[in-house]
Amino acid sequence: MTEGVDAAPGDGRNETAEQRADRNWNELLQEFRVFQTGTQILAAFLLTLPFQQRFTQLPPFDVGVYLVLVFLAVVITLLALAPVSLHRLLFRQRAKAELVGLGSKLLIVCLAAASLLFTGIVLFIVDFLLAPPAGMIAAGCVFLLLLVIWAVLPLAVRERARRRHARR
Repeated sequence: MTEGVDAAPGDGRNETAEQRADRNWNELLQEFRVFQTGTQILAAFLLTLPFQQRFTQLPPFDVGVYLVLVFLAVVITLLALAPVSLHRLLFRQRAKAELVGLGSKLLIVCLAAASLLFTGIVLFIVDFLLAPPAGMIAAGCVFLLLLVIWAVLPLAVRERARRRHARR
């Protein structure tokens, strides 16, 4: 592509395809940094629980939920680190566009898995502190909130933007 020509004509940006891929990669890395901080704190919290005295009092259901949460936290951490490995292995291979595409998909999978992690943590804590029905209700509320702010809202904004651009 020629210098100074929009990578996506009409989008208002004056950048080459390579510049766009670099910008998109940097934006993805920033999103991963924000994401990793929260999930790493949650993973650390989970890893300290077995060393607490009351952990031995957990009913079998809560032990099962705990183990699923630890597994989810590990999977999310590994998925969130995958772009680093991919970047190292693909460095100077002229595969930035593919890296951006794969990184974007990985981040979406991380967000989906994190929604299960957050929901599960609420289930685990409320179930232990109050009662199983309260844990299920609280977890359901968290899951609905996540669904609205991570899926419904962005899709609504996307549709609104699509309609606005279609009118032009």
